Amino acid sequence: MSDVVLTEMRGDIALLILNRPDALNSITRELACGIADTLIALDANPDVKGIVLTGAGNRAFCAGVDLQEARNTKVHEVEEWFGLVCNCYKQILLTEKPVIAAINGIATGGGFQMCLVSDMRVGHTGTRVGQPEINAGIPSVMGSYWMSLHLGWSMNQELSMTGRMMDAAEAKQFGLLNRVVESEDVIPTACDLAAELAGKYPTAWARTKKRFREIALDGFEDAFRAGVLGQQEAFAKGEPQSFIDEFFANKNK
Repeated sequence: MSDVVLTEMRGDIALLILNRPDALNSITRELACGIADTLIALDANPDVKGIVLTGAGNRAFCAGVDLQEARNTKVHEVEEWFGLVCNCYKQILLTEKPVIAAINGIATGGGFQMCLVSDMRVGHTGTRVGQPEINAGIPSVMGSYWMSLHLGWSMNQELSMTGRMMDAAEAKQFGLLNRVVESEDVIPTACDLAAELAGKYPTAWARTKKRFREIALDGFEDAFRAGVLGQQEAFAKGEPQSFIDEFFANKNK
């Protein structure tokens, strides 16, 4: 297993750690495959009762897709690239065990979406979440779909169309965070929640999670197809590439 994904046991709760801290744990093809494969392995391990997703370091859970890899993606590669990222969301939903997102900093774009499909979310006062893809020239399609499971139409439109970020207090107000604790308590609280859910009656837990999974996946394929078409058009017109080039030019000044 590549070291872009680490695992650590806290009793019978497994931490799945996105390990690209210098890149704010942004998603590459390698990381996406590592997340999905590790989730499958942990779900099959009888010694693991629950899973906590978190990011290495203290700056970010995950800042979305890796910009350099996105910049190098060709139009004909968009579907394969986007499919690997979206498979992370699907595997979180398919995981039978509790999956808690421990959001240790920012969670944007694909990182935020991993949190949205987790069973519960824990953050701290410095946590910021959002779907800023539209400001990077990328249509906010899959993100707006996952947010529709949590938010009303108007707030979903606002976040998808402006790309603005939410602080922890606002995210908690709208139910996007279940707990807001001190930064040093994020992972312990997430582990406690995973253990609590793992202790539910097995059939009741499995059937409850299955129903949420069915609802979430009901519109997944439509959102995926719309996302592919939207990104193919955007990349063909060079809009994401233009943003990325400007971003790196400003970063290197």
